[in-house]
Amino acid sequence: MAEAAPAGSEVPATGDASAAALSLEERFSILRSIAEECVEEDELLNLLQTNPNPVCYDGFEPSGRMHIAQGVVKAININKMASAGCKVKVLIADRFAMLNKKLGGDLDAIRTVGSYMVEVWKALGVNMDSVEFLWSSEEISKRPNEYLSLVMDIAMTRSVSVNRILRCCQIMGRSNPDSLTAAQFLYPLMQCADVFFLKVDICQLGMDQRKVNMLAREYAQLAGKSKPIILSHHMLPGLKEGQGKMSKSDPSSAIFMEDDEDQINSKIKKAFCPLNDIEGNPCLEYLKYIVLPWFESFEVARKEANGGNKIYRDMDEVLCDYGCGALHPADLKPALAKAINKILQPVRDHFNSNSEAKALLETVKVNDCSMLSCLLSKNSRSSCV
Repeated sequence: MAEAAPAGSEVPATGDASAAALSLEERFSILRSIAEECVEEDELLNLLQTNPNPVCYDGFEPSGRMHIAQGVVKAININKMASAGCKVKVLIADRFAMLNKKLGGDLDAIRTVGSYMVEVWKALGVNMDSVEFLWSSEEISKRPNEYLSLVMDIAMTRSVSVNRILRCCQIMGRSNPDSLTAAQFLYPLMQCADVFFLKVDICQLGMDQRKVNMLAREYAQLAGKSKPIILSHHMLPGLKEGQGKMSKSDPSSAIFMEDDEDQINSKIKKAFCPLNDIEGNPCLEYLKYIVLPWFESFEVARKEANGGNKIYRDMDEVLCDYGCGALHPADLKPALAKAINKILQPVRDHFNSNSEAKALLETVKVNDCSMLSCLLSKNSRSSCV
């Protein structure tokens, strides 16, 4: 298991002397490396100057099997935040998944998925000493009056119109406003409230959550509260051409955390990877955001006639070779599949050897198959109308 641990996974617990020994610039660099966009950099620098252990918030909606973007990228980011001395709070948004009608709104099934996802991160080597996993249903139940008052205060803010909330509802993956239930209108308001309810300094979520994060900053300014700093990470695409975001609804386009070696080899082999094209190339994105941050190097094995073996330690060098044809898809893909398999092997081992984790996975797979069958059946009926 140690062989596949991510770069930075052996990080000190929050408050450890090793984290305290980092310079301000080093801590800033670690946190800034997480984000495709930082709002705002000067605020982040000022925060780190005055607070050695800021609270970083991440969250996820348990909705089925975990794909590699949720699993590995989040593990890397959590460990980076911990290594910079942050107190990391990860919200398991079970109430939100229920509002969003995931798994039919069955809270028990949703909580099973949440427990399964935590098991994945444990197997990956997430620094469990530096992260606090919180269930949204339990946190709300502890202080319900405070939470409701906060949600209502945000809802009554003059800039929070119905149209603004409709735009924010895209964070749920819902693009058709006519299909939203009244309960789903609460979702963005509650997610915004979480930032202040959990006393967060830094929000670390995907670019797809930007609208509600910016709403939180706007509300904070109007309400006289400290504005959260936003670190928005890059969204990994699916493996097929033109897929802007990896989706579990198309299993052939996503790599799941417990996929076996043959499945990963097959998916990477079929992945969109146009010759000499470095734009919109999912194989290069997986290398940039998963493999290189994990191992800090990437080895390509090939025949001497094709240039011989080569170890890359910098993404710019990969892009240069790939763009000019010195690195061919036929050499890139097997090396990428090998690296991903190496990262995921501890997860497979954990779910094969740990009886509780294995039972969780089997339940999640059954629920996933059931929901996918319902979705396909619904789409089929719609196409016949």
